[in-house]
Amino acid sequence: MEHITNEIILNVISEGKASLFSSHARLSIPIINRIYKKMINDIKFDDIKICDHLIIDVHHRYISSLLANIKLGSVPSYRTLATLEYEWTDVEFVDEEWDTKSKIKFLNQLDAYFNNIPFNKIIEITK
Repeated sequence: MEHITNEIILNVISEGKASLFSSHARLSIPIINRIYKKMINDIKFDDIKICDHLIIDVHHRYISSLLANIKLGSVPSYRTLATLEYEWTDVEFVDEEWDTKSKIKFLNQLDAYFNNIPFNKIIEITK
């Protein structure tokens, strides 16, 4: 997959791969794309935070892992203010970029550090 689209995400969800529920009603496709590209290039990520069957944190990472067919670890967490549960078919996947350029750079620097690889390698992966 070169570029993740709403249709691709919905196809993976319709295959029944999503065992957890979302506590967010909207997610950003550009963020999912960046994380997906990193995952298929063996960049490792921290575990996702869940409470029972509900994702508390890192929804974009979870969807990216389903697309990349990569199993993520999980750690228990407490419910936050985001207590509503959404079926993935009810989540809106939008083409809006939610991260600023400086946040993207910061996250790329963290991923490079966490994976002990050069920052330029992360930039190349996410092009």
